[in-house]
Amino acid sequence: MPTSASSLHGDAKRFDAGRARAIAASFDLTQLPADFYADPYPYYHALRTHAPARRMPDGSLLLTRYEDIVPVYRDARLFSSDKNKEFGPKFGPSPLLEHHTTSLIFNDPPLHTRVRRAIVGALSQRHIAAMEAGLVALVDRLLDAMATQGRVDLIEAFAGAIPVDIIGNLLRIPHADRGPLRDWSLAILGALEPVLTAEAAREGNQAVRDFGAYLKLLIAERRRTPGDPATDVLTRLLMTDADDEPLTEIELLHQCIFLLNAGHETTTNLIGNALYALTALPEQRARLVVEPALIATAVEEFLRFDSPVQLGNRITTQPVVVGGVALPADGRITICIGGANRDPAQFPAPDTFDAARDPNRHLAFGFGIHTCAGLNLARLEGRIAITRFLARFPGYALDGVPTRGGRARFRGFLRLPVRLAPA
Repeated sequence: MPTSASSLHGDAKRFDAGRARAIAASFDLTQLPADFYADPYPYYHALRTHAPARRMPDGSLLLTRYEDIVPVYRDARLFSSDKNKEFGPKFGPSPLLEHHTTSLIFNDPPLHTRVRRAIVGALSQRHIAAMEAGLVALVDRLLDAMATQGRVDLIEAFAGAIPVDIIGNLLRIPHADRGPLRDWSLAILGALEPVLTAEAAREGNQAVRDFGAYLKLLIAERRRTPGDPATDVLTRLLMTDADDEPLTEIELLHQCIFLLNAGHETTTNLIGNALYALTALPEQRARLVVEPALIATAVEEFLRFDSPVQLGNRITTQPVVVGGVALPADGRITICIGGANRDPAQFPAPDTFDAARDPNRHLAFGFGIHTCAGLNLARLEGRIAITRFLARFPGYALDGVPTRGGRARFRGFLRLPVRLAPA
């Protein structure tokens, strides 16, 4: 049976009508209240109800309604992903600016098309299926290591370790060199928050420098000794189709950084958020333990219910009306994925977790030409990690206060301490 989320996130409708209306009228992504980071869903509910297309003080538009967001995703010509105009003033001349205006996700065709073709070619269903045995072996090794400890941080020991290893394999990064990857990723993505602090800028820029210096060596080595293009994404990026221009050295480097960031963040948050949710949803946990075949729909529900990526952005290329609000050319739009995925017009009982929910057309992986290129790999990682963890430790429980990442764009944990109980 579906289970209420009230014990997990509180009541998404906890604000009375007057308070909700006031919150929607004054909501500002650059001045978020402290409790937003713990539970943004009451704020999204207030916005959807009273200001679904909310004009921010800086003139940008925040969309929280599913029906307003899907058309923005669908029309990549009218709603551009190119971030040069937005990120130039934010980052100034810097490694962060170079990275975030060069990587796949923040570009339009033709660069987007060329890079995506190379990445998707190495992440076909056939290639992903071939990765399954190795993924199972990795998960089982991590579970064996945790079983000897009794108390672990699920992010460090499990949820964060899996995607770093998988992306490391896709780029053929030697195991001995993978230690800094997660910290580099967190620092680079942390600079995408609505407010860029001096500390976040400093850490993000240094991470781009350090990761870039490492990748230059890796790229040079791969030019000398190419890998199998069927499984080595870096080798595929070095290859050029007859109709395509080769990627420049800078473009190549930043697509590799992007692969780590995208593959690590979404999957870490998916696994961590799911295992946290199940600590407060005992009926759903028990159901998945006895009905592991439900894991495919459950993973989709975890993605919808507590989306790993909460916000996205677009810029208009010509005047347009969005959600009843007129925007000029170069108008900024923030897409609230977390709000759309709890929209009652699209999802019955949206604040209730249902492992068997179907249909479930969530937007956790985006939509349109920028749909996450690695979505099927992330789903496989989630299914295997969660199923095998529950089979091994069905009685696990929180053992301390989890530490949220403290970010609005990416929703996950930095630490998730649990006590393990074997089957």
